[in-house]
Amino acid sequence: MHTSRPSIDENHNPWQVLSTEVKYHNPWISVREDQVVNPGGGRGIYGVVTMKNRALGIVPLDADGNTWLVGQYRYPLNEYSWEIPMGGGPVELDTLESAMRELREETGLLAHRWTNIARLHTSNSVTDEEGFVFLAEDLEQGEVEPEETEDLRLWKLPFVEAVQMVMNNQITDAVSVAGLLKAEKVLAGRGQ
Repeated sequence: MHTSRPSIDENHNPWQVLSTEVKYHNPWISVREDQVVNPGGGRGIYGVVTMKNRALGIVPLDADGNTWLVGQYRYPLNEYSWEIPMGGGPVELDTLESAMRELREETGLLAHRWTNIARLHTSNSVTDEEGFVFLAEDLEQGEVEPEETEDLRLWKLPFVEAVQMVMNNQITDAVSVAGLLKAEKVLAGRGQ
């Protein structure tokens, strides 16, 4: 058992790429297939999904300790999902600006205080997607502006109940799980 961090060269890539070919792309993703030599010396393929947007999650929190969840049917899963407000922000745009837009579109909320609480990779064995989660506070209600492809339901509930939904596996979306648990730690550190 190690009691200290092992000494390794974290910048060394043990994979060798022999060739790469984009197999599919659309406005949101591209899928490429790399011919590789793996760290053990064997030849093979590696498929990578490259995202054209950053994943953005927002944990809105009002002065009474409430948050908002967004419910929607998730096509790839073939099931309904409760999540924190989230969406994608083009990589060339400011992350906070994109998060502010997503919160307004999905909930109608405007936040006057923003804290970046997490940077994450959503599924780093198959995608390069990078995500950010923000805690949004000092809220003001505005108009909801959903995208045409979204059929969203909003649910205002106590923040502690949303965290309990994570613990009961009622919220399974990775960005939502990470965001709610990270927000809980941030708030505990503030003494809230």
